[in-house]
Amino acid sequence: MSSTSRSQLFGDLDVTAQLDAPIGAERTWFGIGGKADALVSPQTEEALVTLIERCAQSSTPVRILGKGANLLVDDDGVDGVVVLLDTPAFSGLKFNREGRVHRLHAMAGADLFKTVNELKRQGLAGMEQMAGIPGTIGGGLRMNAGGSYGCIGDTVDTVRCCSMSGEVLYYERSQLEFSYRKSNLPECIVLSATFNLEPDDPVAVRSRVSEIWAAKKASQPMADHSAGCAFRNPLDRDGERVPAGRLIDEAGLKGLAEGGASVSTQHGNFIITDPNATASHVRRLMRIVQDRVMDHHGIRLEPEVVIWERTGITAE
Repeated sequence: MSSTSRSQLFGDLDVTAQLDAPIGAERTWFGIGGKADALVSPQTEEALVTLIERCAQSSTPVRILGKGANLLVDDDGVDGVVVLLDTPAFSGLKFNREGRVHRLHAMAGADLFKTVNELKRQGLAGMEQMAGIPGTIGGGLRMNAGGSYGCIGDTVDTVRCCSMSGEVLYYERSQLEFSYRKSNLPECIVLSATFNLEPDDPVAVRSRVSEIWAAKKASQPMADHSAGCAFRNPLDRDGERVPAGRLIDEAGLKGLAEGGASVSTQHGNFIITDPNATASHVRRLMRIVQDRVMDHHGIRLEPEVVIWERTGITAE
């Protein structure tokens, strides 16, 4: 990115910016991958909206980086602007009481772990299903993050977002639809959301969170470098959703390695990395797993991990 481009995009805005920023190695759970041409942290919503408008007008690629929990950055990095919503303007939580319902107002950059812990402390029920799921409120909403205990969309009341052209949009619950790993939100940047939560005994909320967290620790390689589930749970021939991890296990793929990446021996739907891993290793291993599962079960697995690469380039 040239100095002229940088100046035109965000030189006069209230942002902090880092050029040639090592986002893959330092800001993803895989701990591998390349750099961003520009990593920009807006200090205000106005700065963010203006930046998005300018990127749209100049056809500059723009991506939003949360906690990097479901992300693989290609070894060659990414072009354009990567936006990091980590400043106080985008990471706060507020609570408002309405009758017997507590409404949580969460900014998009709020950490899911911290949010669940705060709700546990206050004795507010409705988001225990997010225990043990890494990421941010915004990222969770974009993909309707969740698991067998429920999804983030279960208690959403409203969502406020910015379109990729810079228009601020507002959606009521009646306009929102959430299903397995998707929502009907358009391509946009989530700014904030509200959630309807029920007051409950803090001890009971804490107990449910602990139970869910313990179940995840027992079945998933929480201590390893991984981006969480590598593949979405597919539909079988009868239209029933089946665990991708089970299909991978039945195909005999646990422990399969490609370079520094391997299929977890604890949970087949987790790909873990060692210090010698590269993004190319992970991508090749994912393709091998897809092919083997297709051969064994006749089912094509679709990635759940988001892969970032330079615009117009498909890496091997």
